[in-house]
Amino acid sequence: MNDWPEGWSDDNRGPGYGRGSAGAQPEGAQVMRQVRRGRAVPPGQRSYGNPGPTAPPYGGGVPQQPSYVDGQGHDQGSGYGEYDSGYNTGQVYGSPGGRGPDGPEGTPGRGPRPAPNWRRRIKWTAITLATVLVVTSVATYFWADSKLRREVDLSTVIDRPSGGAGTNYLIVGSDSREGMSKADEKKLHTGAAEGKRTDSMMILHVGDNGDTLVSLPRDSNVTIPSYKGSTSGKTYPATGRQEKLNAAYAEDGPTLLVRTIEANTGLHIDHYVEIGFEGFANIVDAVGGVQMTLDQGFKDKWSGADFKAGTQTLNGQQALAFVRTRHAFAASDLQRTKNQQKFLSALAHQVATPSTILNPFKFYPVMGAGLDSLIVDKDMSLWDLASMFWAMKGVNGGDGTSLNMPISGSTGGNLVWDKAKVKTLVDELNNDQKVTVSGN
Repeated sequence: MNDWPEGWSDDNRGPGYGRGSAGAQPEGAQVMRQVRRGRAVPPGQRSYGNPGPTAPPYGGGVPQQPSYVDGQGHDQGSGYGEYDSGYNTGQVYGSPGGRGPDGPEGTPGRGPRPAPNWRRRIKWTAITLATVLVVTSVATYFWADSKLRREVDLSTVIDRPSGGAGTNYLIVGSDSREGMSKADEKKLHTGAAEGKRTDSMMILHVGDNGDTLVSLPRDSNVTIPSYKGSTSGKTYPATGRQEKLNAAYAEDGPTLLVRTIEANTGLHIDHYVEIGFEGFANIVDAVGGVQMTLDQGFKDKWSGADFKAGTQTLNGQQALAFVRTRHAFAASDLQRTKNQQKFLSALAHQVATPSTILNPFKFYPVMGAGLDSLIVDKDMSLWDLASMFWAMKGVNGGDGTSLNMPISGSTGGNLVWDKAKVKTLVDELNNDQKVTVSGN
């Protein structure tokens, strides 16, 4: 039994043309203006335009599928239609390869894949890299700025001399044992003394006529001036008291030390930088050690120094012993200050090398170790700190001058400054002139 409805039955088609319509009559064939009919397919050829003995032609007067042209109603040539031709060869659009120039009789083709726009790619790559660099730099700046320990208020220093040309940094190495365990003190040969004293003091002048590094021996004989107590706020009058320079720091810290140096030299101190024992050693280790060339070897049981002559790389522990050694030399304090100058300049040079700055795995640990260890004045900026390190590097590279404060003799075991030479030196620094004075 046939389940199809009557209108769909093959047996009951009636005169209808299409299935599903029992009585409908087809419309007569019409030629539309936008198409034209191709040539009739001869018997024995494929109905799609390619010869083939097995493909039957369209039967019973059914018109061949029209082929599309340019919208005109008239025939534009002989042969099979363009649409049929393209389709028969397995193409939808274009030439036989599927791409390339226009097909036969102007049929539009897709054309070749456009070449990459390298200029545009390079432009956007550069913009992306620049954006990443700016964001990283800004983030690094705020991270580093937040780590600076701005603890010294130079505004409390009284009776200060006028500032001159250039910038003067007072760089202090203290014997602070802050954060150190007993094992650390033993390892670094620091002892376990209470309080803080200055092991080294230097003035770094940064100017347009070369940078100058002047070491101030800790045993320098100075007059303690009037000063304002850093914690009490009380003003203490001058009594003409003579002391070693490092006694000023021990008495009332950084502000009295700055006040004493300014009063005894007439040189204005713009910025203050201090580093303790452990911080110094950590910076050296973070940078991977500092290479030094020693003219002669020396030992010192007090500092733990044990060096041979020649070129060698000092780690943090060795570096601290090197800059603290004094008992191994006849002119103990003066030779130590020279060693300190030499080492700090070499350290600054090592920090400023491309292998450190361009390597984030080294740069950030070095910065972290340094910023965690430094105590600076409240007006110190990262730019000031960078300028100081760059100047230290310049002094080591021969672009500046390093010397000890000129000495004329001693009294009571203290070193006496040469007043005439000191005045000339200070005048040259205040006027940002090339230094002509030589030190001991």
